[in-house]
Amino acid sequence: MTDTAPTAALLIIGNEILSGRTQDANMAFIAKHLGALGIRFREARVVPDEEAEIVAAVNALRARYTYVFTTGGIGPTHDDITAECIAKAFGVPLIRNEEAVRRLENHYSGTGLLNEARLRMANTPEGAILIDNPVSTAPGFQIGNVFVMAGVPVIMQAMLTGIGDRLVGGPVVKTKSVASAIPEGSFADTLRAIAAAYPGVDIGSYPAFRQGKVSTALVLRGTDPAMLEAVTERVADMLRALGSDPIIMDGYGEG
Repeated sequence: MTDTAPTAALLIIGNEILSGRTQDANMAFIAKHLGALGIRFREARVVPDEEAEIVAAVNALRARYTYVFTTGGIGPTHDDITAECIAKAFGVPLIRNEEAVRRLENHYSGTGLLNEARLRMANTPEGAILIDNPVSTAPGFQIGNVFVMAGVPVIMQAMLTGIGDRLVGGPVVKTKSVASAIPEGSFADTLRAIAAAYPGVDIGSYPAFRQGKVSTALVLRGTDPAMLEAVTERVADMLRALGSDPIIMDGYGEG
């Protein structure tokens, strides 16, 4: 499936992800949220808390995709270096953002907890626009086509859902699933021919093995509802010809 819709990439920053200590819990939410906006999620990368790696990845991704989202590395500790790295990637100074400071001062007012470490969370590249954080106040920020968000899932989700007015989408991709008990090797050649005949519909084949039984879910995705329906029925006919009674569902057929 090819189109000219806006594209996006995710850059996950953090040694804890690469070490296996922490499992990423943000990618699926981001993919589904962007998909609903008509933005094609094309790539995800994971990099360590190392300046050169972060800068190189940010510059590569922002040149290739319409939008880049980063998660992780904007907290108060020494290994939270995302803001500094984004500033270097854009070639601008890192500044103490006055509005971010004001928000933190209001949040910590009367607690005595606003120290220099927490004030680091008010540092942004010069020219950046803040991203609201309704959960714990410390903001993310946007510079150019790069959106820098927290790694904590509940905060990231609040940040992402709050920037809808900054994102321009395209046609929304619709999804159909066709499930059967036929192993994918039995129809691979026919399915290849169907996929070639309908380049406007993306077809994925996903086998499963449960309780000793083989099944296959065929997932079809496209922006043209009529074409999607037509290809779905053709796939179902292919399976019926092999003796299956396929189950057709909207979406990914989960739950």
